[in-house]
Amino acid sequence: MAPHDLRRPFKRAAISDQQKRRDLSLLRQAQNRRDAQQQARCLASSILSLQSSAPESEPEHSDIEPETEHESEDLSKDFDVRRASKLRGPEVRKLFARQLMLPEWMIDVPDRLSQDWYVLARPAGKRCFVVSSNGTTVSRERNGSILHYFPSALPAGAKTRDGSGSAQSYCILDCIFHESDQTYYVIDMVCWNGYSLYDCTAEFRFYWLNSKLEESGACNAPSHYHKFRFSAVPVYNCDQSGLYAAYTGAVPYVKDGLLFYNKHAHYQTGNTPLVLVWKDENCSQYVIDTDGKGEIPSQQQVVLELQDDKKLVTSDDPPVLFCCLDGDIIEKSGLQSGNLLRFAIGDGGLNFVDGKLEKADLIYLGKSNRARAFADSYSKVIFQFMVRHSPLKIDDLLASINSPDDQEKIPSDTEMVG
Repeated sequence: MAPHDLRRPFKRAAISDQQKRRDLSLLRQAQNRRDAQQQARCLASSILSLQSSAPESEPEHSDIEPETEHESEDLSKDFDVRRASKLRGPEVRKLFARQLMLPEWMIDVPDRLSQDWYVLARPAGKRCFVVSSNGTTVSRERNGSILHYFPSALPAGAKTRDGSGSAQSYCILDCIFHESDQTYYVIDMVCWNGYSLYDCTAEFRFYWLNSKLEESGACNAPSHYHKFRFSAVPVYNCDQSGLYAAYTGAVPYVKDGLLFYNKHAHYQTGNTPLVLVWKDENCSQYVIDTDGKGEIPSQQQVVLELQDDKKLVTSDDPPVLFCCLDGDIIEKSGLQSGNLLRFAIGDGGLNFVDGKLEKADLIYLGKSNRARAFADSYSKVIFQFMVRHSPLKIDDLLASINSPDDQEKIPSDTEMVG
């Protein structure tokens, strides 16, 4: 089906404050400049030096990958090798996961989608940081465990005949490792050859990612000094043609939904509404969450955190209140503040008033898996609810692009990164 055949004459109404939070995030990043060079140096040092003893991990299910881990300012500022080396189990996962920029689930179509956003087909696989420094390359999963220790063609990534590079030469890449073709697909660049990109826009980071990665030889086939191939993911301007290309175009990897990046967004640690993930059954095999057996439960399940005042909240910052837990359940079950609890959403569902959650019909199921470190995010809960009842469809995204408010300055060049 050609792109123009998918047009619809309406734009789906917003059901949340996601757009407002996008605007606030852009404003906040302009006001809060940081020592990006120091942050990159600490992250690289910790990834290289942290003992790989054994953080707890949880099963690899695609549905948990974009799960929200809200940003902790204290952890981000104090992220160094000494602190990281003392952590174990879920705390290691918390620390490393909070250094990644994590997408919210798209529950409302952003304003100016065709002008201010990129779109890419997200590879299925293991999300990880890759660091090259002092003649070696290390990849760590979001739970802190080492995925691979290997030589690479990245700057200072291998001990070659020509040397291993200066002590100041290091790189940090945000990648997804695709098992079937043993390739690291780079979805973002945090630091290149000692230069931090934290405070650079996505537009600039993607430009550098595409040009620098190719220049380095990291995209070449594996060799003695280069064990794994790296590849940039094609990034498109999110106009009608670009969205259609990302959604239907052939790629050398298994797709797991679409990622949307605001062009002006900096690399923000933790969850951000300036990067969004969206899925349907045509571009991902993991759309509706599955249980531990890999089966779709008859009722949607959510994980919430119990607070001191009996409130049940999400992992967002600030957290979103769902309801309060009955004191008898807390006493009988021996629950404590900070526990992560699993609930099913009953027949009453979720009720919204003016885009805000007004009431939730929750059925208590028990404590969550011990390996889990965070509650669900609000956007994930709402996206999963929408998928079951009124999903946000590709037609809705295209209709938004075709609306009068989004028709200005649509670029003619759709593909940005090859």
